[in-house]
Amino acid sequence: MGIPLLAALSAGCGAHIVSSAPPVPAPANDAVETRLFLIGDAGAPKASGEPVLHALGEDLALDPAHSLIVFLGDNVYPKGIPDSTDAGYAEALRRLDDQINIAVQHRVRAWFIPGNHDWDRSGADGYARIRRQDERISARGAGLVRMRPLAGCPGPVVADEGRRLRLVMLDTQWWLQSEAQAAAIKAGCAVNDSAGAVDSLRGALAGGGRRVIVVGHHPLRSGGEHGGFFDWKDHIFPLRHVASWLWLPLPLIGSAYPLSRNLGINSQDMSSSAYKRMKLSLAVALSDQPPLVYASGHDHGLQVIQGGVAHYHLVSGAGIYAHEGPLTGVDGAQLALQAAGYMRLDILRDGRVRLGVVVVEKDGTHREVQSQWLAADPCVADQGNCN
Repeated sequence: MGIPLLAALSAGCGAHIVSSAPPVPAPANDAVETRLFLIGDAGAPKASGEPVLHALGEDLALDPAHSLIVFLGDNVYPKGIPDSTDAGYAEALRRLDDQINIAVQHRVRAWFIPGNHDWDRSGADGYARIRRQDERISARGAGLVRMRPLAGCPGPVVADEGRRLRLVMLDTQWWLQSEAQAAAIKAGCAVNDSAGAVDSLRGALAGGGRRVIVVGHHPLRSGGEHGGFFDWKDHIFPLRHVASWLWLPLPLIGSAYPLSRNLGINSQDMSSSAYKRMKLSLAVALSDQPPLVYASGHDHGLQVIQGGVAHYHLVSGAGIYAHEGPLTGVDGAQLALQAAGYMRLDILRDGRVRLGVVVVEKDGTHREVQSQWLAADPCVADQGNCN
């Protein structure tokens, strides 16, 4: 068999699924061409020291020469970077700078991709706020840190790393917000309509033997809130989505909130018509040459899902401690954890790709809770243990 039996533990907050497969030993530094760290939804790091960024910094320090970070969107909560006259301007800059600084401090290159919160939480000022984020990253990134795609453009943007990795970066919010689509035309993007975006993405997947990793903020598969899963607290205490401290019980009435979300009223949910159109368009682009990985954030947890329009879907949206959301296992799930942390892909010089999933505790201590080989052929991923 390819993937051993999964152990599912009920924790009252949705299924916690962890593969029972034995861990894969971490490769030596000299065997690795690129260590790709995937961290999403990190846009409100604690001013007193964010545990997840602290843990990431410790991991970067072990092998900075081979390391690369992708911040998977929602880089500045709650609504991106406002105008300098806004009362929240300084704090918004601090939140972004804390992420930039972790890369600059360790002399590690990093990419930021946009999320819906960076686009003014889908608001009318999104284009200006995305541009301010791009400008801040360029000014503070010491030539190591960049934002892509550039403000307003849907992508794809291709970055070939070494001989083995092709990184394909998307702004998936472009598909879900009319202001973003208008901005692409205003900005003179080479790609500014859905047909062009599909064709360009299809071309970007021809990696010439490289391992292709596509990154976008919005997942194509997920067992989290945006995928339609709400736990009992969402039905009883729905006002927590307005303010985290509003634990006012509203039994029965409270169920109206998750039910309406599942009817597609929010463009950020997979149930919405805009999200369905995006998924269909991206599936058309990806289906001929499925990438090894499609990585995203958006849902606040750690998920590894096998199968679909990518061989593996990684949802790494847990970049802030105590910001996790409930999860359930979907078909093909190998991991579904309501926990803070990030993921690491080791792209080896021999072409193999190892995934490590890191969980972070409140004090910044961290541990790898799951590791496995990733490959388009499950027999290769299992290192030949197929019958």
